[in-house]
Amino acid sequence: MNKKKILIVDDNPDLLYLVKRGLEHEDDTFEVTGASDGNTCLELLKEDTLPDLILLDIMMPGMDGWDVFAHIKENPQWREIPIVFLTAKSDDYSKGFGKLSADDYITKPFELSYLKERIDQILQR
Repeated sequence: MNKKKILIVDDNPDLLYLVKRGLEHEDDTFEVTGASDGNTCLELLKEDTLPDLILLDIMMPGMDGWDVFAHIKENPQWREIPIVFLTAKSDDYSKGFGKLSADDYITKPFELSYLKERIDQILQR
């Protein structure tokens, strides 16, 4: 069985670790790669095998998640990759725009079981 590749982009190293560990250990069908900023995310997309799904934080230093999202959607090779915003940004504008533009919008903190459920629904596993 091929593992589903997930790229998580977040500047919080604890969150990167917890999501990677939680998804890979709870379900042996995920392979999770982490990027601590937007530039690293875009470099990974250029170099590696494309992920099946991207978990993207909005509030990051340098290039924020909105900019990363725009770069991904502008690239014909990347635009079909499902994106889930994982963010503490819970204002109505961000939620509304996030839900309209991305495949899902999950506010922090969240339960790992909920995240896995949303990932499974998006990947239709």
